[in-house]
Amino acid sequence: MRDLEEIFSRNGPLARAVSGFRRRDQQVAMARAIAETMESCGVLVAEAGTGTGKTFAYLVPAMLSGGKVIVSTGTRTLQDQLFTRDVPTVREALGAGVSVALLKGRANYVCHHHLQRALQDGRFLSRDAVIHLHLVERYARESGSGDRSGLTDVPENSPVWPAVTSTRENCLGSECAYYRDCFVMEARKRALESDLVIVNHHLFFADVVLRDEGLAELLPACNTVIFDEAHQLPETASLFFGESVSTFQLTELARDIRTEALVSARDFTPLPEAADAMEKAARDLRLAVPRESTRFTLSAGKASTDFAAALEKLRGRLEALQETLETQAPRSAELHHCWERGAALEQRVANWMADSADERVRWAEAFSQAVVLNATPLSVAEIFGRQIKGTSRAWIFTSATLSVRGDFRLYCGEMGLVEAMTASWESPFDYERQGMLYVPEGMPDPNSEGYTEAVVRAALPVLRASRGRAFLLCTSLRAMARAHDLLEAAFKEQGLDHPILVQGQGPRSELLARFRDLGNAVLIGSQTFWEGVDVRGPALSVVVIDRLPFAAPDDPVLAARIEKMNREGRNAFMDYQLPHAIITLKQGAGRLIRDEGDTGVLMICDPRLVSKSYGRRVWQSLPPMRRTRDPLEVAAFLEAEPVAAA
Repeated sequence: MRDLEEIFSRNGPLARAVSGFRRRDQQVAMARAIAETMESCGVLVAEAGTGTGKTFAYLVPAMLSGGKVIVSTGTRTLQDQLFTRDVPTVREALGAGVSVALLKGRANYVCHHHLQRALQDGRFLSRDAVIHLHLVERYARESGSGDRSGLTDVPENSPVWPAVTSTRENCLGSECAYYRDCFVMEARKRALESDLVIVNHHLFFADVVLRDEGLAELLPACNTVIFDEAHQLPETASLFFGESVSTFQLTELARDIRTEALVSARDFTPLPEAADAMEKAARDLRLAVPRESTRFTLSAGKASTDFAAALEKLRGRLEALQETLETQAPRSAELHHCWERGAALEQRVANWMADSADERVRWAEAFSQAVVLNATPLSVAEIFGRQIKGTSRAWIFTSATLSVRGDFRLYCGEMGLVEAMTASWESPFDYERQGMLYVPEGMPDPNSEGYTEAVVRAALPVLRASRGRAFLLCTSLRAMARAHDLLEAAFKEQGLDHPILVQGQGPRSELLARFRDLGNAVLIGSQTFWEGVDVRGPALSVVVIDRLPFAAPDDPVLAARIEKMNREGRNAFMDYQLPHAIITLKQGAGRLIRDEGDTGVLMICDPRLVSKSYGRRVWQSLPPMRRTRDPLEVAAFLEAEPVAAA
């Protein structure tokens, strides 16, 4: 491998290729640790503070290794950024002849079969949907990849997308008439042939689960796996190592059966009637949940007897549909495939209803139009640990937030990384000069009535001093909506003309673009804006966090894990809840200082930061900013000249 010191030097290839590149000791040290791990096929958990340049730190050794490397990111947006910007930059700087492929889940690619079905069905009645459908049709003819991100004229939330893409359940595979032209298969072929493959965490774990089930191997064998934004893995792994079934999948099955029955079983009316009955039972199950967006377990007694009865009725209707469908399945490949899908869904519903003694928690979540039944493992450590031990390859886990003051025990324990090497590099930013941590005095208990009102009152003087240019990050959607109403009324009353943006007004990327362009806005967001958001420069000078981000204790999965830890004689709060809250808080705090020239105030309104014994552990985990409780000191800091770029 080429000399990393020379590559990252002030006059090296990266400095010549990247405008404003600076040599950072932390970046070089991280690249060296990753290179050594790759050579030894080891396991490395690497935390790198904001500004370290961790992307280049892993891409350089990845491209110089000579082996096959998979890079897995947290989101499709980061995938696209790596593929279109970061990877080409590093590849050109190094002069590396590395072939690169971008691979996403099948729902990201136009499906020729489902597109033709949608065109023939005429199911879309609105003018916009019809226009979108024909735009997709033209794109499928002209595109080389079929990646839906390349068709920006069709909104992400258009009802057309689910109709023109496939899922694992409704893909016909090699039986499809368009198999040779399939965009998904072409993307997988490119991935098999490439040296560097960029995926996302959901796709990676979907492959792990499929391989465990002996069905397929979506991702090619490789020498190294690098997880960026690795702090998201425990939750993603829990999702995929568990099992779920939604009423949306069932209503989609009913729709597909009716569509195919018109083509292949028009003379057999009991089939669409059985599909209608099952679909009605699925919708009735959603209606049996009294509140929207609620999570519950049957064993906890939070689900009404109506829900249990509705679920039993749904299972009966699904069984009846399967019996009817089995008699017609031989009439077409599509009907046979629907019967196979129904059998798999029937088994999942039965599994969820069974009184199992395994280490899983069975819980349900209700959305506006659907209910999802989940069975989530209490721990993924043993399952994922087997993946590590079962392969001879290097594993790299990196993020800005993996430890609590350099202690990686929580993360390594959750992921089963028993023998992993760990390393942490501090941010190169001068936080004491660039930032200030402000905890206002006189705040009430966060669980008291009127707490959000107190947050907005305390934040108003800071927002006046900063002339907007702020994020207000809330720990719940309810608090976010309330804060928006209060802030809008306060701005109107006080004659402040700072634009207010709120999560949900549009896609995150569009809101961020508006925020940057306006230059004096206040953006109010919840979980979506706590991580993966990068606003550099004076457009963002304040981040207000309403309270410490402890997960809701009545969350079914968290409650079960707490109960298990307490049974084992451990302190669930100190060993699990608090470290998780600290890591989430570090993510939110990390939105503030994104560059050497940034300055700003991090305002945490929660009084527990100073009133509770554990508060010291929390603020010591944050970047080492100056601390104050004086609003006048905050105003003076915000009115001072920005820090010049180092």
